Amino acid sequence: MNTDYLFSLQGRTALITGGSRGIGRMIAEGFLSQGARVYISARKADACDLAAQELAKNGHCISLPYDVSTITGCKALAAAYAQHEPTLDILVNNAGAAWGEDFDAFPENGWDKVVDLNLKTPFFLTQALAKPLRAAAQDRVGKVINIASTDGIGLNPQENYSYVASKAGLIHLTRRMALRLAQDNIAVSGIAPGAFPSEMNRNARDHGDKLSEHIPARRIGTSEDIAGAAIFLASRAGDYVMGSTVVVDGGVTHARAYR
Repeated sequence: MNTDYLFSLQGRTALITGGSRGIGRMIAEGFLSQGARVYISARKADACDLAAQELAKNGHCISLPYDVSTITGCKALAAAYAQHEPTLDILVNNAGAAWGEDFDAFPENGWDKVVDLNLKTPFFLTQALAKPLRAAAQDRVGKVINIASTDGIGLNPQENYSYVASKAGLIHLTRRMALRLAQDNIAVSGIAPGAFPSEMNRNARDHGDKLSEHIPARRIGTSEDIAGAAIFLASRAGDYVMGSTVVVDGGVTHARAYR
């Protein structure tokens, strides 16, 4: 058994939404280290371009800045990607948004913004990229990895109604997409991260030591933790994982039952 090949991404292409920062960037770094040609997308062009420039020191990384919160944006990103590559081995649906507000004041725009980007976009972006994904899957198993959250499995004290609903929905959508796309030799799976430092999770970023007291592993997640899970799913090692969402949270989800 060649374990170097098992986890290698050499010769594979990957597109990561929300790839300019946070978990998306961590995954991009991991994919580059394993030899993939990486394309990152983000809504803010300057930030996306800068991140790609920095990441390119470790391999092939190109910025494709698009707002994928609409179907039009999804199609535009797919068209832009097609200008660079005829096939796509790995799609990581990572772009996301969150909104927290009191139940009685929670607004419709706080619902629509989050649910559209977190739940609708992964489906329609995958649909828009179906042709290059299927083309790549002629030679080896194609991969779609949806980034969910432990908030889609368990609850915390925050009143983040649209966020938890969207992530729970994404976990179930991952199962349904996997059932269909397995027919095309494409494995759809997910990752449910816990506390990782990012702009979205400022508590983990700014108060990691305090937060770690509530995590069985006694620390917040690192780049290696999330990249390792993504590399496993994206590589030959993860070819037989279809419809499952891997929880990467230092034990928090299981510990919640004892609080």
